[in-house]
Amino acid sequence: MRRRTDVLLGLLLAALTAALAAGALLSVDIAVRDWVDSHRPPVLYWTARVLNYLGQGWLLQLMSLAAALWLVRRERSIRPLLPVAAAYVSLVALVGPVKVLTDRVAPHHESGAAEFFTGGMSYPSGHVANSIVWYGVLALLLGGVLSPAARRWLRILPPVVVLVITTYLGFHWLTDSIAGLFAGLLLDRVLRRIDWNRLWLPPPVRKWSHDVPELAPERSAGPGLR
Repeated sequence: MRRRTDVLLGLLLAALTAALAAGALLSVDIAVRDWVDSHRPPVLYWTARVLNYLGQGWLLQLMSLAAALWLVRRERSIRPLLPVAAAYVSLVALVGPVKVLTDRVAPHHESGAAEFFTGGMSYPSGHVANSIVWYGVLALLLGGVLSPAARRWLRILPPVVVLVITTYLGFHWLTDSIAGLFAGLLLDRVLRRIDWNRLWLPPPVRKWSHDVPELAPERSAGPGLR
């Protein structure tokens, strides 16, 4: 069932991309952009600008790295660095190429275009994908100090806020944000199935020993995965 959901997310991302490449849904994107442009008073604009930093990639990377280094010192093991590295590589490997290949400009580009292949890197939204993946990593790294409810809210609330805000500000088309949602959820699900203690590292690298509720259990469907 887990892998079926992964496949479904991949298919949804592919279907949305194909639909946009064929010119579908562009009228929806334009209508949403025009609506938010006409409903953005200064107080909401500046509030949204601040909240948009919840999805800033470099900031989330630094926060995750700081949490991982704290755990490295506490656990005397480099394993907490593994999910940080994996998150960075997976985002670059999936989101980066799609941005380059679709070549879509942002909603307020001077060309006024909404189609693919117009000279930009707007699709999918990196902010949305970043927020899902990196807050998932933070929930893992801080699992020993956060309650289950806090971990759940950390995974859910910032990505929802970022998806709404980045669209509201006109930084991304609505479909950019939805594509970022699909991509981020897919990567997050894959990363969550990795048992970081089962990944082979040369001795004498220690296991990640403290009680982290989100660490994979000892049962595993394969080396390093569940």
